[in-house]
Amino acid sequence: MTKAALMTRADSKCELCGATNNLDVYAIPPDLDGGFDKSILACDTCCSQINKDVDMDTNHWRCLTESMWNENLPVQVMSWRMLSRLNAEGWAQDALDMLYLEDDALTWAKVTGEGEAEDAALIHKDSNGVTLQSGDTVVLIKDLPVKGTSMVAKRGTAVRKIGLVNDNAEHITGRVNGQSIVILTQFTKKT
Repeated sequence: MTKAALMTRADSKCELCGATNNLDVYAIPPDLDGGFDKSILACDTCCSQINKDVDMDTNHWRCLTESMWNENLPVQVMSWRMLSRLNAEGWAQDALDMLYLEDDALTWAKVTGEGEAEDAALIHKDSNGVTLQSGDTVVLIKDLPVKGTSMVAKRGTAVRKIGLVNDNAEHITGRVNGQSIVILTQFTKKT
């Protein structure tokens, strides 16, 4: 009954990313009864990443910049939680800053502790001990071979608009020669 109602509400699409395959009811914790007002319709990809069954694909979650505006409160709450989990990404933090939830909804969104202590404990620092933020520009201080390619990221290369890796304070992401790579913070200097 709930799934049929959610399929109608969501127009048979994942309410987070818009996928049309492998859809199921996702009961939003801590309420696991699966009721219509406490659930969303979500695809396998979204569910497995929400539940941390697989590694987070940050590019997949760019869909949240659209779904956060959904008129249904459960979708807004899940969008807030996932944006909070991804808050080290500049685009996610910008979206989170725009997302407004009423006090009751915000309390519901925060009940799982998403985006709190775990992210606060990670501090990314460059080779000089300077704290790095998502969106910063760094310069490579050493030639770095890029795994899986023949490319070498040359010393002195500026890497703009870096992203912070959520689960490792020694890794950042950035684009070098048009390719997105993971860079060790110990080989960077903030500009």
